[in-house]
Amino acid sequence: MSSETKRSSGWIAVLILIATLTTIGVLILLVTIFEHKQEARAPFTKVVEVTEISSDPKPWGLNFPQQYEDYLKTVNDDYTDFGGNHALPPSKLEEHPWLKRLFAGYAFSIDYREARGHAHMLADQEVTKRVTEVQQSGACLHCHASIIPTYRRIGLEQMGQDASPAALSNDFNMDAVMAGFKAVSQKNYEEVHAELEKTADGIDVPTGDPHMGGAHPVSCVDCHDPDTMQIRVTRPGFILGIDKLAKSDDPVPHLPSIVQWREAGAKGDYDPNTMASRQEMRTFVCGQCHVEYYCANKMTLTFPWGNGLKMEDLEAEWDATTFPDGGEFYDYVHKETGTKVYKAQHPEFELWSQGIHARSGVSCSDCHMPYEKKGATKVSSHWVRSPMTNINKACQTCHNIPEQEIKDRVDMIQDRTRALIDRAAAAVTELFDAIIEVQAAGATEEQLAPIRKLQRKAMWRLDYIASENSKGFHARQEAARILGESVDYSRQAIALCYKLDLKPPRDSEAVADAN
Repeated sequence: MSSETKRSSGWIAVLILIATLTTIGVLILLVTIFEHKQEARAPFTKVVEVTEISSDPKPWGLNFPQQYEDYLKTVNDDYTDFGGNHALPPSKLEEHPWLKRLFAGYAFSIDYREARGHAHMLADQEVTKRVTEVQQSGACLHCHASIIPTYRRIGLEQMGQDASPAALSNDFNMDAVMAGFKAVSQKNYEEVHAELEKTADGIDVPTGDPHMGGAHPVSCVDCHDPDTMQIRVTRPGFILGIDKLAKSDDPVPHLPSIVQWREAGAKGDYDPNTMASRQEMRTFVCGQCHVEYYCANKMTLTFPWGNGLKMEDLEAEWDATTFPDGGEFYDYVHKETGTKVYKAQHPEFELWSQGIHARSGVSCSDCHMPYEKKGATKVSSHWVRSPMTNINKACQTCHNIPEQEIKDRVDMIQDRTRALIDRAAAAVTELFDAIIEVQAAGATEEQLAPIRKLQRKAMWRLDYIASENSKGFHARQEAARILGESVDYSRQAIALCYKLDLKPPRDSEAVADAN
């Protein structure tokens, strides 16, 4: 074969290779386009009609069997070292006895357990001793139950409008939901739970017959529009709270829609359902409940976001808050010392907002409900759980490092945070002892005032991180900073107790005083 023939054959081979690669590239592009179209269409078979009153997840499961199957998995015994599902939730009070002293005078000192999956959230609340042995506010059901249809019904009744199951199923009606929310926020738990039972949990659309299946935990209708299936926020507390945040001066670079709303003139109210991006909504649906809020019955349930999302921003709002009767705001009176203090709930959204994942645009759902392939479509897993039980899909999509290394890093962060929590707890309990001692020695309220102020700050900071369920992972430096401040405030308060230089009365003096 001549050299020219060889060269021609070589060029032909190159051209064939280029054509083959081009064809493969075009095919990959076409497949990708097809998959994206499938995802956008989100095809499903509508077996039954679901409406704004469909708080029972079972009918939704007929239309969305894969998502419903995943949702049911949240009852599984899938426990991690710092939270998760468990057949019998372990008692935090038994594992960490200092919590009993921290919550002395508050219902959490009676019963405080690890959280379980979403499918358990209402049943666990119904049987906790915090509810069965202590009168609680119905505001607690704001997040533990699929309560929006009940808010709507009560709101419509107060507004003198039709509140039949058919009317409830037709429209979300935010005005009625807000009215009902405010009406029940100060009622007791039993009253509001009874209202849940009185609200239909579905309706047969062709006949209009209501279905009375009882109360349900947070369900599909709480996060999805039944007509479009778009994710949405429904909780009045969050809608009011995020509007306060948007109208504050707090920089929120991790929430770009709020930044854009401010830059456009901050007109009217910030509405997450119409203004937030889908990626933001994948966090907001979780931020409806995984937050700090006031939920007792002295005032309407409140998210303290008027100053921002940092721990001290929330604290400043509580400091400036008064009850409707003009009284000083507090969550409970600490039984051992008599100090009025705050109780942090579970500020996951707030702590996440201070961390690297939030700043990088990573949503709650990306880690706790990661995307997964189902045939030709991509769906978000509805098995809401710890990323540590699903590292491959939850973490390794972004972090190209071995699974064990990821787990080891998370364990290190959480173990170090746990150690800091224990140190802060030791400092706070020593503070309790110091206050009790100076009280016994005759300290006046004037002398105790600055000590009580420091005590409230120390307890709030310790509780803020101890009650937050990531054990520091959502923002490890912020968690360490807050716990460091807790230790510092406890030590400052102990030093003030020593400076009073009060001596406890001798036994003879005590006997003389008694006589």
